[in-house]
Amino acid sequence: MESIYYVMTWLCHRRCVHCYDARFRPYVRGALDKVVGESTSCMARIIDNLPARMTYRDREHPNPDGTYPELPGRIILAGGEVLLDPVREVLLYPAIERLVAKYKDVGGVRVIVQTTGDRITEKILDEMLERGIWRVVVSGMDEFHVGHEGDKRLPLIEKLEAMFEAAGMAPSGRRADDTDWIGEEGPVYSIMGATPDTWIGEIWPRGRAWENELSTAGIADNFCSRWSGGLNFMNHGWSGSEVSIEPNGNLFPCCIKTKAPLGNLTEERLTDILDSLAGHPVFEAINAGRPERMGLTHGWDVERFLAESSTETPTGKPYRNLCIGCDRFHEKVLGPVIEELRAQRLARRAA
Repeated sequence: MESIYYVMTWLCHRRCVHCYDARFRPYVRGALDKVVGESTSCMARIIDNLPARMTYRDREHPNPDGTYPELPGRIILAGGEVLLDPVREVLLYPAIERLVAKYKDVGGVRVIVQTTGDRITEKILDEMLERGIWRVVVSGMDEFHVGHEGDKRLPLIEKLEAMFEAAGMAPSGRRADDTDWIGEEGPVYSIMGATPDTWIGEIWPRGRAWENELSTAGIADNFCSRWSGGLNFMNHGWSGSEVSIEPNGNLFPCCIKTKAPLGNLTEERLTDILDSLAGHPVFEAINAGRPERMGLTHGWDVERFLAESSTETPTGKPYRNLCIGCDRFHEKVLGPVIEELRAQRLARRAA
């Protein structure tokens, strides 16, 4: 695939108001043990069930002879905050090592570590580079992260830039959310943050962002048709393909996440799950970035889907977005369909 966004842990040292999942937060004592235990117990099986190759053919930049170049895809290891002490050495480092070893002789892979940036030290950076990471993405430099507002983040940015360059890393020439990653040799780094015009844009109607009514997305804002949405998620082996994975192995077509997972990577191979969805009208609509058409074969025409896309915010304000319609369709129709597809896959595998 071109990209896999692997959320390794719910553990975070922050509780940001704009976060798309309320499970990202600090944990202590027994709750901490449970969160870390889930992540560490599932990691090896998740990685073992990733594609046998992490390469993809680039349709946007064909060779002169008409063939398509084969390029190494990316696996983004994120949280939460994967550099925190409870998970860094027992989860992140073994995952990097396992991924590099898995793909070393079959085309390679570009491993990315995504972090808020305020937990990086020279020692941690050296340890990640020694294990073969390709890129560090610092994603917490914005107005939403407490302590990073305005000019407060400038000293940290300067410190990080000096640290990266001293370690032999080059600044990436592209934004971290850009899909054109061709030509950059690692190790590289990016420093970014959530702003209205980049990355999360109008803010997904999810998690604490929804609870705090920060989403400004309307009915015309189609997150499904954007990068990290459902667009092209099934097209593994080709450019544009990306999926998202939760710490327990649940697989989703988008980082925003549908109401129900497509399957679980602790029990099935990723490509087996995706291949079982090919040709199914619902998932083909998501794959095309047209969520309003996912219910056409289940009695939901576009008008019905748009009507179901209306709701109220926690304080009772009217709100309309296609993600809401997708949630409703999963709740009212699609849940049993996904379970039946899963049961069929498992039965074939057992046979």
